[in-house]
Amino acid sequence: MSRFALRSLSSVIAAASLALSASTFAATPAPAGNYKIDPVHSVAYFEIGHLGGVSRFMGRFNDMSGDLVVDTPEKSKIKVEIKTGSIDTKHEPLEKHLKSPDFFNAVQFPVMSFTSTAVNLNAAGEGTLAGNLNLHGVSKPVTLKLKQIGSGKGMKGETRVGYVATGTIKRTDFGMNYGVPGAATDEVDLHINIEAVKQ
Repeated sequence: MSRFALRSLSSVIAAASLALSASTFAATPAPAGNYKIDPVHSVAYFEIGHLGGVSRFMGRFNDMSGDLVVDTPEKSKIKVEIKTGSIDTKHEPLEKHLKSPDFFNAVQFPVMSFTSTAVNLNAAGEGTLAGNLNLHGVSKPVTLKLKQIGSGKGMKGETRVGYVATGTIKRTDFGMNYGVPGAATDEVDLHINIEAVKQ
């Protein structure tokens, strides 16, 4: 076989592999219905600039719950609740400070929540999630990027679906003014991984 033929064959195989990969990992539309967030396989992360942006610092919340309705765009909705006291930074003194009135004030505001007002996903499973974020006693409208990761059966035959929502907020919009911008930047990047089980 000539070198040209070998190159052509290699190109065909590579193209076929890419097509197979794309079809294998394309998001399968989730069956319509009511879903409950699986707290074991769901987590919310945040990332913020430290010392005015010298570096990027990340933390997470370990206690998240909520419900989804998967349906037409007009009927789809989501509500998520996160316990602020479940913040995890791998450093206990920092977690204590973040739970204090300087930041989340976890005693007075033990739960932050997001309630959707509009869910828009295209055929590729990508779109936006608009809603009201209630944080630190303040409710503000926010819009997040939304992506469906996949849909399928769990270990016990239950139907599961996964989404990722990302966006950026300003903490001063929610009355969290401590150390802006010297200790930490105003802008906070959010990353929410959700796996939910059909009820």
